[in-house]
Amino acid sequence: MKWRVILEEDPETGEWAVWCPELPPGCTSVGETEEEALENIKEAIQLYLQQEEIELAPGAIAREINV
Repeated sequence: MKWRVILEEDPETGEWAVWCPELPPGCTSVGETEEEALENIKEAIQLYLQQEEIELAPGAIAREINV
């Protein structure tokens, strides 16, 4: 799956900020280099999309759909 990410260099520190515009504002990361920032945002996106176990009420049904 491909995601767009936005990279910006901090002029004061030289570090790179990166975020994915399609995901909530909390899905951001940084890195000392552009490459490190890209690796870090990959991990942030994976963690954001990771499915957690949920408890279902009796009789409830869980399904998966493609969008």
